[in-house]
Amino acid sequence: MAAPPVLLSLAPLLVGRARRGVVGSSRYAKTLRESVRQAAADGQRRAVFILGEPGLEKDNLAALIHFGSPQRKELMLRLDAALLKADGSDLLEPLDSSDGRSLLELVGDGSLLIDQLDRAPEGLKPLLLELLEGQHGFRGRLFFTSETVCSDIERRCSLIRVPPIRVRRQDLGEWLRYGIRLRSRKLGWPQAPDVSEAIIKRLQAYDFPNNIRELETLVDRALQQIRRQEGSTVPMLIPEDVFWTSPRQQRYRFDIWRWKPQLREWMRAPWLWNTLLFGVVSWVFVLVNLWLWLGPQDRAHNGALNLFWAWWWPLILLGFPLVGRLWCSFCPFMVWGEISQQLARILGWRPARWPRGETDGWASPLLAAGFALILLWEEVWNLQNTAWLSSCLLLLITSGAVIGSLRFEKRFWCRYLCPVGGMNGLFAKLSVLELRAQVGTCSGSCSSYACFKGGPADGEGLATAGCPLGTHPAHLHDNRNCVLCLTCAQACPHRSVQLAIRPPAADIQREMELPRGEPSLLLVLAGDVCLHQAPRMLAWIPGAPASLVEGPLLPRLLMALLALSIPTLLYGSACLVFNRQRLRRTLYGLLPLIWALLLARHLPLGMGEAGQLLPVSLSPLNGSWTESLPSWQADAHVIAFCQSLAVLLGWGSSVVLLRRQLATHRTSWLGASGLTVALAVAGRWLVAA
Repeated sequence: MAAPPVLLSLAPLLVGRARRGVVGSSRYAKTLRESVRQAAADGQRRAVFILGEPGLEKDNLAALIHFGSPQRKELMLRLDAALLKADGSDLLEPLDSSDGRSLLELVGDGSLLIDQLDRAPEGLKPLLLELLEGQHGFRGRLFFTSETVCSDIERRCSLIRVPPIRVRRQDLGEWLRYGIRLRSRKLGWPQAPDVSEAIIKRLQAYDFPNNIRELETLVDRALQQIRRQEGSTVPMLIPEDVFWTSPRQQRYRFDIWRWKPQLREWMRAPWLWNTLLFGVVSWVFVLVNLWLWLGPQDRAHNGALNLFWAWWWPLILLGFPLVGRLWCSFCPFMVWGEISQQLARILGWRPARWPRGETDGWASPLLAAGFALILLWEEVWNLQNTAWLSSCLLLLITSGAVIGSLRFEKRFWCRYLCPVGGMNGLFAKLSVLELRAQVGTCSGSCSSYACFKGGPADGEGLATAGCPLGTHPAHLHDNRNCVLCLTCAQACPHRSVQLAIRPPAADIQREMELPRGEPSLLLVLAGDVCLHQAPRMLAWIPGAPASLVEGPLLPRLLMALLALSIPTLLYGSACLVFNRQRLRRTLYGLLPLIWALLLARHLPLGMGEAGQLLPVSLSPLNGSWTESLPSWQADAHVIAFCQSLAVLLGWGSSVVLLRRQLATHRTSWLGASGLTVALAVAGRWLVAA
């Protein structure tokens, strides 16, 4: 028998079932489930007002309540309040002239959902209030959803507040896996792929302004991209590069390549990088090591030592706020790692694929410990004035790069284990330069991921091996894992990659993700300032040696280890008293001051000896003419002034960053700002030339 016309007209308004339950195990999810359960069991069938942000599926919660109640077999109709007429005729007038019943009468003992109440015409509100009082013969149950407060109606209802995803970050993993299972079933996959904890943590740093609706779109798009990439093969673990989130609004950026398009073509030219890396840097590195082994062994007569200690250290520290981690893009350690990798491939060896998972968890402590050992070796064994030992240090780091390159593809060593790379990544957060890709362009136009994985030429995109650090440029949240090698710019056929100038230290934000291992490296770097002046700091200890380079080894080593550990010991003690998460954010606020102290510590060498490169390099020739070679040396007062200026700049920058990090904790910010004054004064005393 055909359904009556009036019932057919209700079909678009019918709610057939709830789409899903409340997913998650957080206290917010448990509270929301309990509110739904209580509303469904309410024998008085009080009206329910569901309040929350866009995209939270508030209409689904209303359906959960209706279909969980004793009236589950009755009709449930959903009306969009924005489409209703102000006079209420949609509700009161007959839907069909032959039937004569209005929509309110057709609901009967069922439920009526008025969705998006905040968009309803103002003239409709009196009628809704009358319905809440049982007028117009309405016997059913009313549900309202709204994104804003409607006090007149709200006070007559049971109120359910729906928390947004950003306050339920704990539930995100369960939401992802639940959505992936549902979508995989629709795609006909026999088994749903899993999602790694690394992806969950990255997405937990995102606020999801459109909440569940945006999360569903994210999952759907990710699985569609997997299907395009993998075909009929379903991966066990979803790759990180298929999840796209819109980054927070980036302000005050100046796109260099939009300003000078020709500069983009020149900077992405492969011949430029190949010539620099394999034609210059690789062989210069060999010559420098030969110079260190075969030449004079002290800094006053060996130009290679002068280059390493008087040039490289001050310049790389000066470079961090300007070009970030650029040094790593033509680092000689990794050049020989890549050469070894290519030779191994020719011989048939295939490095393992880039490992997925929480590599930082075990690699970061090793990186920090490695840097600490290097600093101890440098001070106790006087590497600054011992050429062959300085070469041993360079060759040791190079061997790590070679072994890492033979073990895993790309630059696994660079990203996770290189001590110098770890320092570079940390201070690169201060840079005024950043390279990022446009999420909208990448997610909407790209299906090859050549910038990330590598691949053949595509349009104006060149053939590359992909990002050497295994990072998609659209997923970068700070400069830590970008060496500005421009491989992604070479591979991208859509011109999505942008090189921009930005405010200094733009990566250090209150909502930034805090990598697990970076604070330990930051403390080691702070300890370097103490280590360099260990005899001055620890002279009060009975039996303390007067020098770190002369005398019995064990006392010198113990004193050096104690001096290096001072920042770590102070931080550990503070963690017993203060909030640990807030202390970690305070450490990041101190990053400019630590950078400034390290720069001030190396300025005496740079300004005092870098200008002597020619006379020092040619001094073994023993000719009087070497004394007339061009040279320069800054006055001690000028060096002291520059040191004070650097520390003052670092202190001011740290105060600004601490304000950004601790804006919601005024007392903590004032205390941390006072701490920076003490650290700046003590640090300036320690780095005095």
